[in-house]
Amino acid sequence: MNILVNDESHQFSQPLTLLALLDELALNTAGSALAVNQVIIPRDNWPAHWLADGDEILLFQAIAGG
Repeated sequence: MNILVNDESHQFSQPLTLLALLDELALNTAGSALAVNQVIIPRDNWPAHWLADGDEILLFQAIAGG
């Protein structure tokens, strides 16, 4: 399965959750937000959100503003 993370392609042999992907890639998620296919996924849902072949993930620093 092919997953695009911040415009970088990654290949995986089996389905995985968002949290497993982040662990696998050793990405720092402190203060970060995450979108799958341009939809923000709440942090509480990361362990249960299964990824599909071709998903595009954007991990970015959350910035407070007003």
